[in-house]
Amino acid sequence: MAARTPKPRSAQPTDPPHVRVVVIGSGFGGIGAGVRLRRAGITDFVILERADSVGGTWRDNSYPGCACDVPSHLYSFSFALNPEWPRSFSGQADIRAYLEQVTDTYGLRSHLRFNHEVVEARWESDAARWRVTTSQGQWTADAIVSATGPLSAPQIPELPGLADFPGKVFHSSQWDHDYDLAGKRVAVVGTGASAIQIVPSIQSKVGRLTVFQRTPAWVLPKVDREISALEKALHRAVPATTALRRAALFAVREIQVDAFVRRPALLKLVQRMAERQIAQQIKDPVLRAKLTPDYRIGCKRILLSQSYYPALAAPNAEVVTSSLREVRGSTLVAADGTETEADVLIFGTGFHVTDMPVAAKIFGDRGQSLAEEWKDSGMEALRGTTVHGFPNLFFVIGPNTGLGNSSMILMIESSLTYMVEALTTLQSLGATALHPTERAQRVWNQRLQHKMARTVWTTGGCRSWYLTEDGKNTTLWPGSTSSYRRATRRIDLAEYELIKRQIPSHQRVMA
Repeated sequence: MAARTPKPRSAQPTDPPHVRVVVIGSGFGGIGAGVRLRRAGITDFVILERADSVGGTWRDNSYPGCACDVPSHLYSFSFALNPEWPRSFSGQADIRAYLEQVTDTYGLRSHLRFNHEVVEARWESDAARWRVTTSQGQWTADAIVSATGPLSAPQIPELPGLADFPGKVFHSSQWDHDYDLAGKRVAVVGTGASAIQIVPSIQSKVGRLTVFQRTPAWVLPKVDREISALEKALHRAVPATTALRRAALFAVREIQVDAFVRRPALLKLVQRMAERQIAQQIKDPVLRAKLTPDYRIGCKRILLSQSYYPALAAPNAEVVTSSLREVRGSTLVAADGTETEADVLIFGTGFHVTDMPVAAKIFGDRGQSLAEEWKDSGMEALRGTTVHGFPNLFFVIGPNTGLGNSSMILMIESSLTYMVEALTTLQSLGATALHPTERAQRVWNQRLQHKMARTVWTTGGCRSWYLTEDGKNTTLWPGSTSSYRRATRRIDLAEYELIKRQIPSHQRVMA
C-alpha cells in the first residue's frame, strides 16, 4: 500500500462550498447513496440532479406500457421494503412514487439540488479534493459518487435525412405525451426492452405500425398479476412476510445464474418455452421466421411479454427485418431497400452504455478524462466501483456490474456498502483519499474477463449492447449477486494507494 502527500493549498475567499461527498444523480443509485451515507453518520453531502425531480430512468422513461421486468418486491431496497406494490411487476408510475417515498422517509430533500447538471468534475491534486462544476455553480468535495446510471443518455443513430423528416421524431425515453398517435403511420426502430412494451401499447391506436427489427429478441411470457388486498394487508401487518417474499424471489434468480455464466447449455429448456410462445401466438410461418432468433437465448437480454407477438400479428402491423438506413422526406429506407411511409418515428434504440457520457466530464490526477482512460481498454474499474488515477471516485452501477437475470438493486446496494466502507476506513486512518493501484485493477479485470469467456453473453452467437465495438463485455457481472456482495463487503487496502492532505504549517496545532 503506497502513500503520497499532496502539496498544501490555502483556502481562498472565493472558494465554492465544500462538502464531504457529492452524489451525481437521484435515481435508485443516488437515492440509495444518500440513505447509506446518512446511516453511516455522513451528513455533509449533496445530491446533484440535472432534472427537477428524483427518479432517474424511472422519471425519464414514461412511454406507454413502461414497467419493470423484475418482480417489484425484489426491485426495491432491502432497507425500504414496500408492502404496497400494486402488481407483481409494477409500472413506471409506481416505481417513481416509491423513490419519492424513500426520499421523504429518509430525509434526503435537504440534500437534493435540482436542475444542477454536472458539466465537469476535476481532481485537484494539490488540495486532494474534487472540484465539481454544474450548470448552477461549483462545489468542492472530498469524494464523488457517480450514480448517473447506464440508461440515462438516449442513443439515436445518425441517419442521413433524419433532420428533414417532416413528421414527429422522439426517443422512447423522451416520449411526447402531448402528441396524439391515433390514426398515424408510426414507425418504431428497435426491438429491445422498451420497444416490446411500446408496440402492444400503441398498436390498436395507430393507423399503421411498422417495426424495424435488426435482430429479433427471445421473448418469454410475463406472468404479471395484481397483488391482492389480502396480500398487501398481510405484508403491512407482518413485515417479515415481505422480506420472505423478497428472499424467495432472490433465491430463484440466484439458482438461474449458473446457466448464464457457466453452463449456457442449460438454457435449452428456457429456449423451448420461448419457441412455444412464438408458435402459439404467431400462426403466419413467414412472420414466425422473422421473429425467431438464430442465437442462444440469454445472449441478448431476454424480454418478457404476452402481448408483443399478438400486436405484431395484427392486420395494421408490419415487421421489417432490417435496420433503418436513411430518411427521404417522409419515406423511411431500410438497409435491405424496403421503403415505408411514416408520420411518426419512434426510436427504441437504447442508451450509451459502453461509452457512458459522464466519463468525458470526469478528470483524474493527471488531468486525463475518464473517457480517455477507457478509450483503448473499454470501461474498467476495481470491483466495478473505483478507478486507478481517479481518487475517491465511486461508481454505482459501474463497469461490469450489470445483470442479465436479476435485480440491479442488489448490485447497487453492494456498491454502496463498498463506498461507505472506503469512506469510513479513510476516516479511521486519517487519510483523505484512495484509488486502486494499477496492478490491482488490472488483475481484477483479467480475472473477470476470463470468467466472461464462458458465459452465454460471449458464447451465445449474438451481438448485443453489452459489448464494445471490439466485442469486449464491459457491462455485465459474470457471477451471482451473492458473489458480488462478497467481493464488495470489505475494502482491501493492499489494493489501494492512500493520499493524505497535508496541513499547512501555520494551521498545525502543537501537542
